[in-house]
Amino acid sequence: MANLSHPSEFILLGFSPLGELQVLLYGPFLVLYLLAFIGNTVIIIMVFVDTHLHTPMYFFLGNFSLLEILVTMTAVPRMLSDLLAPRKVISFTGCMVQFYFYFSLGSTSFLILSDMALDRFVAICHPLHYGTLMRGAVCAQLAGAAWATPFLAMVPTVLSRVHLSYCHGNVINHFFCDNAPLLQLSCSDTKLLESWDFVMALAFVLSSFLVTLISYGYIVSTVLHIPSASGRQKAFSTCGSHLTLVFIGYSSTIFLYVQPGKAHSAEVNKTVALVTSVLTPFLNPFILTLGNETFKAVLRGQMQRLKGLLQAL
Repeated sequence: MANLSHPSEFILLGFSPLGELQVLLYGPFLVLYLLAFIGNTVIIIMVFVDTHLHTPMYFFLGNFSLLEILVTMTAVPRMLSDLLAPRKVISFTGCMVQFYFYFSLGSTSFLILSDMALDRFVAICHPLHYGTLMRGAVCAQLAGAAWATPFLAMVPTVLSRVHLSYCHGNVINHFFCDNAPLLQLSCSDTKLLESWDFVMALAFVLSSFLVTLISYGYIVSTVLHIPSASGRQKAFSTCGSHLTLVFIGYSSTIFLYVQPGKAHSAEVNKTVALVTSVLTPFLNPFILTLGNETFKAVLRGQMQRLKGLLQAL
């Protein structure tokens, strides 16, 4: 340690309590990570190359898949390498950078989810004005704001962590530089920071959840007034995958972060963070595409085209 208040490095405890058994986690976690990366990359490529998917819904879907890749890249590769490393060390600067990008990208994901809810609201409740209200420039502005706002808002948050006094050791009981374990190492008064974190959670997580909730309230009301059962089923089918993402994403994040203070044990936090960092990004491509006939048709068409090109060679 450089001095008593500012460590030069942190030790990530990760899954060290498992001893030699933690090596057995490497294979399954690596497979899940690679499948999540491949699945989300396929979605991004399909949205980019196929004109049938050049719509606001798939534009936001591509943004969300990109965020899934980037969020996992901030934490999972490091976790995988630490499973095989005898000493799990991360520099102080590296820890702060990881903290910044993990929470900035995570906050952006929730804002993109609310953009997706707004898109479905306009498509179902105001279909005649959909082309005007959700034109390309509007979608770009919504996505741009969703990306830029968290990255700007997280600057004072990460700077506050840089200037804390860390005199309770340098061992982080987690597999990445999460918020609560960092605060537990500080001997500074963190009540104001915890209040600020709660305000940030309200601003990004709960506000976007409220937008999503209100949007779907109007959507349900509109769909129930559709006279035909097939029409109602078609309207709801376009929202099912998004609602599943909303439930998984918001439930885990509200549990972990939308509460003042350090409310949960380290092991509970690690378990839930592991689910959101490894399992959820793996499941999301399936959730987003299995019930989407348009995307499946596009994917089949692209596969047939690729097969034809390979046969021609």
